[in-house]
Amino acid sequence: MYFIKEMPIFERPREKLISEGVEILSNTELLAIILRTGSRDKSVIELAKDVLYRLENISDLKKLTLEELLKVNGIKVAKATSIIAAIELGKRLEKASYHTEVIESAKDIYYKMKFLENENQENFYCMFLNTRLAIIKYELIYKGTVDQMVIHPRDIFIKAIKANASYIILVHNHPTGNANPSKADKITTKALTEVSEIINIEILDHIIIGKNQFYSFKEAKIFNL
Repeated sequence: MYFIKEMPIFERPREKLISEGVEILSNTELLAIILRTGSRDKSVIELAKDVLYRLENISDLKKLTLEELLKVNGIKVAKATSIIAAIELGKRLEKASYHTEVIESAKDIYYKMKFLENENQENFYCMFLNTRLAIIKYELIYKGTVDQMVIHPRDIFIKAIKANASYIILVHNHPTGNANPSKADKITTKALTEVSEIINIEILDHIIIGKNQFYSFKEAKIFNL
């Protein structure tokens, strides 16, 4: 079994973190610190690479399951649970930061949800905001096929009420990369806007995310958003 301490000093991730700062470390080195040791046949760096090579990009780390990690040669329960715990902590810190962030423009929403550019299916999210337009939380409402999504107002407004939200922002992606709204997008937005007027929880905008582009219903002045 290979330990990080057996590596040359200048290659040790922990020592690099202490002397040069955590920002300097690669994704592989960060994961190696979490793993702590290698396996019988691989160094800890090689083991970290084996995990990351299974991902298309670093954002896919959030989707890893315990079962998937255990399929990696050299990853046992202890290492797998350490990775899952670190990922979950990162998710919670990310969500907690939203409570103090105020939405000022459609571009703010685009940059916060830009990770949707890499999804192969349409994902429909809702951002729930308080009276100061600070994000209470954001939540995946529906994950559909590439060419079809079905959104029911009940699914959104029940969650908004539970979150004590004053405002809602709708966000979804187009896997094609083109952010222009489809006919279905317009129908869905119109229906949700009509319900929001009855329930008195205002929909501020509907953002569609494409590849390096976005579309804002509010900026386009559709449905009086």
